[in-house]
Amino acid sequence: MRSLPPVVPGAATAVALCTVLALSAPAAHADGKPGNDGFTIEDPRITESSGLVASRAHPGVYWTHNDQDKGAFLYAVDSRTGKTVATITMTGVGTPRDVEAISMGPDGNLYVGDIGDNFHGKWSFVWVYKLPEPKELKDQRIRATQYVVKYSDGPRDAEALMVHPKTGRIYIADKQEDGGHLYEGPPIEKMSTSRTNIFKRGAATDLWVTDGAFSPNGKQLALRGYFGGVSYLWQGGGKIEREGRLSVPLQRQGESVAYSPDGTRLMYGTEGEASDVEPVEVKGAGRPAGASDDGGGDSDGESDGISGNYKKGILVAGVALLAVIGLKRVFRRSGG
Repeated sequence: MRSLPPVVPGAATAVALCTVLALSAPAAHADGKPGNDGFTIEDPRITESSGLVASRAHPGVYWTHNDQDKGAFLYAVDSRTGKTVATITMTGVGTPRDVEAISMGPDGNLYVGDIGDNFHGKWSFVWVYKLPEPKELKDQRIRATQYVVKYSDGPRDAEALMVHPKTGRIYIADKQEDGGHLYEGPPIEKMSTSRTNIFKRGAATDLWVTDGAFSPNGKQLALRGYFGGVSYLWQGGGKIEREGRLSVPLQRQGESVAYSPDGTRLMYGTEGEASDVEPVEVKGAGRPAGASDDGGGDSDGESDGISGNYKKGILVAGVALLAVIGLKRVFRRSGG
């Protein structure tokens, strides 16, 4: 995990402005469907929730994890209460380094990305873990399969791992301040436990990515950052087309995003004690296959559900963030 830039002299006003603007972020209305409503993670052990994914076997439950923990743990959190209902200890994976992402495959397996690299190239390889989602929610140990992963163009920091819900192929989005790229893994049936798996560089992203998720029907890819997000139409083979901006709520350190089970909401999570998971409605292609669909987007760019006033707020918030980052760099150069 790479933390947000510290607040430097003169940046406090910008941060406060971002906070005020975020209060106007459109929130989803409660509809009572399992996994669609926001919640607070109550478990005091979960202080650095860096990944989030809806359970397939247990409606209303979300899986999460810390990026740094005392062991290879996954937590099942009931969104109706915010309480942890199961703790999974992964075995067969050694000691995790920086666990940043979790995703669900079409095979019913959980995929966990130990892909963080705060040193920007220190780790010549990273790991992906695969384990079956347990049928029973209880504290237990589950043996995981460990894959060694390298990128085709060298080591890098990453916090987003997504498994396509139709093909099962694994994708990683690296984390670069000026925008990075998607990296495509081998076909899932060719992922090897005995040799290194090379992830090939693909489509460019224009975001400082902290997490991502495929819609349940596989038609959309949502990528989020600390202060914004982008929705892409998935064209297959790692190709994407920018669809529009996402309404990302301002959070303490926004590190996770997941689609709700029915695909009508994006669930945004953050690090910190008693962290909130906030739902925001999405339209059209987010719904599972077979559901009614009102199209992939409107010509006026409003398909992401952002109002005109909120768009202006996002623009100002973005300028404020750039000011914070710019001041950080100035102080770095001056030795301050």
